[in-house]
Amino acid sequence: MPRPDAKTAIRDKGLSLGFDAVGFAAAELGEAAKTNLAEYLALGYHGDMGWLVDTAERRAGPKALWPGARSVVVLAMNYGPGGGPLGLLARPERGNISVYARGRDYHDVVKKRLKALGRWMAEALACEVKVFVDTAPVMEKPLAELAGIGWQGKHTNLVSRGFGSWLFLGEVYTSLDLAPDAAEQDHCGSCRRCLEVCPTEAFPAPYRLDARRCISYLTIEHKGHIAKEFRRAIGNRIFGCDDCLAVCPWNKFAQGTREPALLPRAELTAPRLADLAELDDASFRALFSRSPVKRLGRERFLRNVLIALGNSGRPDLAEAARRRLGDPLPLARAMAVWALAQLADRTAFAAERERRLPAEVDPAVRAEWCHELRPSISSGRGSLG
Repeated sequence: MPRPDAKTAIRDKGLSLGFDAVGFAAAELGEAAKTNLAEYLALGYHGDMGWLVDTAERRAGPKALWPGARSVVVLAMNYGPGGGPLGLLARPERGNISVYARGRDYHDVVKKRLKALGRWMAEALACEVKVFVDTAPVMEKPLAELAGIGWQGKHTNLVSRGFGSWLFLGEVYTSLDLAPDAAEQDHCGSCRRCLEVCPTEAFPAPYRLDARRCISYLTIEHKGHIAKEFRRAIGNRIFGCDDCLAVCPWNKFAQGTREPALLPRAELTAPRLADLAELDDASFRALFSRSPVKRLGRERFLRNVLIALGNSGRPDLAEAARRRLGDPLPLARAMAVWALAQLADRTAFAAERERRLPAEVDPAVRAEWCHELRPSISSGRGSLG
């Protein structure tokens, strides 16, 4: 049996390592969490995130991932923004990157601290440990709720009474038998702000998210073309979306992060879309070094940037889209066509179509050219080029 003060020692150590909250749960998930996961997958709400299906059995409970687990230490790190996270939406010529991705990749920051805590626990408390961040098949939000860190709000994200919407999570599974903390209760009440603010109506019901309609999923997880029905709603969001998080009333208790590595980098806070559209592969990798944006790769990133360009309403940005019509990456070329159709004079767009369509070999890009000419002519747009 662990010493009576084991929980206090672990909590103190976790806080000293830079975590902002530490809680304890048994290595078990209730039936509700398992049922919700099964229903989510059965409804297809996971979209093309096939790894959720592949790992469902291990994700269903801590012991399925590690049979030796007796308890779970859940740790949270605050990444709260210093100012209003939605202000950049009113600057359509700038790219809006989700708050969590404006600093260093949180996986690196959180996992380093988790490993340090795990090593200390193994040595000081003579136990076995395994550490996880969200790249592992762990249902971390239900575990965080059981550990008293917060609760899953109607937008399915974790909400904390002390930190609002802005917490990264990590877990240390341990062989120690630690008394669980009291689970956090749901404090959403009758509020529906997160559901009503969603630009793409991604919530079919409270506590249910259809990822296939979610801007975070579309701009980060989705690997192919983004359906036309969602492009306008994306606005200038080029990596993720903070809308449902930002409007939560519990953010009145939020505070800016005290972790230097998570502070926003100036060059990622309000980057110009025209500059981002010019990035080649080397400059893309350099700009987003040690950033979660880097995992998108240049092709999907340009897809997002060009959609944002098309939504800018800025005719002076049409040339930035036009320069990507010859890009070697098909996703970029296709969205360059769409963006140009939104911004360019209809005569100029038709001329570009006549010049480029005969040489285009990618079916999806050809489809964009063929589709966009008709609405460009029939919409009565003025001269935007």
